[in-house]
Amino acid sequence: MHYSLAEIADKIGATVNGDDTITVSSLATLTDAKTGQIAFLANSKYRQQLENTQASAVIITEDCVTDCPTNALVMTNPYMGYALVAQLLNTTPAPANEIHSSAVIADDANLGANVCIGANAVIESGVQLADNVTIGAGCFIGKNAIIGSNTSLWANVTIYHEVVIGSQCLIQANTVIGSDGFGYAPQNGQWHKIPQLGSVIIGDRVEIGASTTIDRGALGNTEIKDGVILDNQIQIAHNVVIGENTAMAACSVIAGSSVIGKNCTIAGLVGINGHIKVTDNCVFTGMAMVTKSIKEGGVYSSGIPVSPNKDWRKMNVRLRKLDTMAKQIANLEKQLTQFTANVSEKEE
Repeated sequence: MHYSLAEIADKIGATVNGDDTITVSSLATLTDAKTGQIAFLANSKYRQQLENTQASAVIITEDCVTDCPTNALVMTNPYMGYALVAQLLNTTPAPANEIHSSAVIADDANLGANVCIGANAVIESGVQLADNVTIGAGCFIGKNAIIGSNTSLWANVTIYHEVVIGSQCLIQANTVIGSDGFGYAPQNGQWHKIPQLGSVIIGDRVEIGASTTIDRGALGNTEIKDGVILDNQIQIAHNVVIGENTAMAACSVIAGSSVIGKNCTIAGLVGINGHIKVTDNCVFTGMAMVTKSIKEGGVYSSGIPVSPNKDWRKMNVRLRKLDTMAKQIANLEKQLTQFTANVSEKEE
């Protein structure tokens, strides 16, 4: 694939400063780019790399043009420009290109136009695959599951029975959607399984990373709304609801029956307790532990940043003494109050 700068500028909404007939075929960083490649500058701390780049073109903002030694595609948001060019020059193969002869497809499965199913995939009874759905090798699509148009699943994804997935979704390898939630009733020292009778409903334009698990609801449904993006190795428990356009990074977890609002950002290793509500527009930084409902949007943190082991050990020792210190301070305050009262009496 080769595109002229004029073609790229038209597709990403940029203005060319230089020769718009120059063609590029791939993306690279400012330091690694060679002739025939395009780079971008979206973070000012890398601006010093601009003057020595060998790229045929760079996506930059207007204020960087004078420092650019090569052709420039000028726009207000170079990072978005990078995303659009990456889509244009994407060389990722499709998860499947045909209906493979080894795929096992139930007779009553309903397949739309241009559906592709990879080797050894299993499509069970009652499944509905809309137009342009792509199912990768080794996937399992359970009974009566529904997958919307232009949705793609990479290899070995498991979709349990009656799960509903919207249009234009992308699900990475080894993800499991619709597995049982963690429901058990204790009695006489034993755990008794509670069958999970709900399902999972996923909206449109949702992307889910590799090896992520989304449990089905116990009675109602687990719901992932339109535009949500989930990273790799995330756990979403039963009956969780995640609002539109919320983003969640790797290894974070949400316990059962919690409701997450719209446009939230959840960083890596965040833990969100069960049966709580998080309002719209919340940001949780890495390793935050959310134990109660959040009613006001904003940035929340609780993870402890790394420090040298020697300093951490000292801090931990002092932490264990906090209760004793608190009692000592309370006693001193009491003594000070009594002393002040005695002085006042003498002065009178």
